[in-house]
Amino acid sequence: MPALCRDCLTMFETGARCPSCGRPKVIAHPELYDLAIAHMDCDAFYASVEKRDNPDLRDKPVIIGGGTRGVVSTACYIARIKGVRSAMPMFKALALCPEAVVVKPRMAAYAEASRAIRDMMNELTPDVEPLSLDEAFMDLRGTARLHGRPPAAMLARLVKRMHTELGLTGSIGLSHNKFLAKVASDLDKPRGFSVIGAAETMAFLAPKPVSLIWGVGQATRTSLEKAGIRTFSDLRRWEKADLHLRFGSMGDRLWHLARGQDSRSISAKRPVKSISKETTFPEDTASLDILDGHIWRLAEQVSDRAKAKDIAGRVVTLKLKCTNHSTLTRRVTLHEPSNMADKMYRTARGLLDGAIDKGPFRLIGVGLSDLVPADQADISADLLDPDAIKRARAERASDEIRRKFGKDAIRKGRALR
Repeated sequence: MPALCRDCLTMFETGARCPSCGRPKVIAHPELYDLAIAHMDCDAFYASVEKRDNPDLRDKPVIIGGGTRGVVSTACYIARIKGVRSAMPMFKALALCPEAVVVKPRMAAYAEASRAIRDMMNELTPDVEPLSLDEAFMDLRGTARLHGRPPAAMLARLVKRMHTELGLTGSIGLSHNKFLAKVASDLDKPRGFSVIGAAETMAFLAPKPVSLIWGVGQATRTSLEKAGIRTFSDLRRWEKADLHLRFGSMGDRLWHLARGQDSRSISAKRPVKSISKETTFPEDTASLDILDGHIWRLAEQVSDRAKAKDIAGRVVTLKLKCTNHSTLTRRVTLHEPSNMADKMYRTARGLLDGAIDKGPFRLIGVGLSDLVPADQADISADLLDPDAIKRARAERASDEIRRKFGKDAIRKGRALR
C-alpha cells in the first residue's frame, strides 16, 4: 500500500514507521497517489498567529474576540477542550474557561499570514479556491509531472513549509471531490492528513450523520429528522424525485451527496456575492443617536471595500440582533446599483426607523449584495433627491483626500457618535 512520511516526505510501501527517518508520522492509503482534490484548513488560525507572535501565550488558553458582550471569533485548542467554540457569546466562553486570555482580532496580521500561505499554495497549482483567510480548496490534477511527485507528497510538503517558515499548522483533506475533501480535513485536526478514496466513499459515509453535509444547519437538520433522515444511509433510501418533492432543489443536492457525488469544480476566481460589516455593542442600546453613528461607520466600511473591489450592489441590508439573541434582517432594493456610503447609510437608516421599536439591540450590521461591476453604478440622477449628486461628489472628493493622506484625514461628524 502506498505510504508517505509527513516528516521527511519519503515515499515507501506500508509500514508503521518511516524507513528513512524512523518516525511514525505516516499516512498510508491504497489511493494515496491517485487523488488530487484537496482542502487545507489552518488549525485555530487567528489564535495560532497570536501565539506565534507572542510566545508568552503558547501554553495558555487563548480566545480571539471583542469584549464581554461580543462573540468568539476563534479559540485555541486548549480553550476548545473547555468547550469554547466559534460564534459562542463571550460571556459564556469565559464562564467555561475563566483563565483564558482574550485577544482582540488583528486582521492585518491574519491577512498577511494568509497571503504567505496562499503564495505557497499557488506554487503547487494555479487552481486554488479560497473560502476564507484560513482555508482553501486545491485542484492538483496534472501537477505530478510538473513537481515530479504525486499531489499527496506536495500537500505534505506544503504543511511542513507552513510550520517551519511561518510557524503555523494546517490540516489536509484529500479525496476525489470537494465535498469529501472538506469532510476529510476535519477528521483529524489539528495537524491532520486524512484521505477518503473513491472505493471507500459509500461505506465511509453510510453511518455518518447528515449534519456532516456543509450547509446543513439546525433548521435543515430538523426538517430531515422529521422525514426520518438522520444518516447518509437513511438518505439513500429516498428516491431522487421524492427528495426533490419534499426539499426542492436541496433534495437533488442531498441525493448526490448521499452517494459522495460532487461535480463542483475548483475555481480560483469565485465572484464575491455580498459585502457586510457588523459590530457588537458593549451594552444593549435603543438610542437612535448611537445607532445612527454606527450605521454610518459600517456603511463607510462596506463602501470602502466595494470601491476597492470596483463593484457596487443593488440590495442594502440592515441586520439587528435583539437582547434575546433573535435576529432581525431588513433589506431594500435600490433604484440602481451603488457603492456610495451616503446611499447605503440613508437606506439602512430608513430601515432602522421601521425596526427601532424592536430594540434595544446588542448588534448592528450593514450589508451590500446583488453585486455588479462599478461602472453600472449611480448612472442616473435621483429625481426624488436632487442633492444626491452633490453628496456623491463630496464623497468622491473625501475618498481622494483619504487616499492621499490616510483614512482618518477627513471624517463626518456623525462618525463621532
